[in-house]
Amino acid sequence: MSTKILPESEVRPNLSHGDEGDHERFSHYADKNKITESMVTGTPIRALCGKVWVPSRDPKKYPVCPECKEIYEGLPLGGGPKE
Repeated sequence: MSTKILPESEVRPNLSHGDEGDHERFSHYADKNKITESMVTGTPIRALCGKVWVPSRDPKKYPVCPECKEIYEGLPLGGGPKE
């Protein structure tokens, strides 16, 4: 039995700020603390739908991403594990 090692590949998130596709036309759901940190540091975050971006605009000016909304509505209430 042998083990194959795959060549390393670089994975980069798409950090474009242009109007490219539907993800750019919506506001997205992500952890509130991470959004604030990202806006300060410029570090990209991941929305519930999988979009990776650096928040920089007023989300109230855009409709909510339907994928984020569907995922959010399917989450359990309470926001965390119960003790």
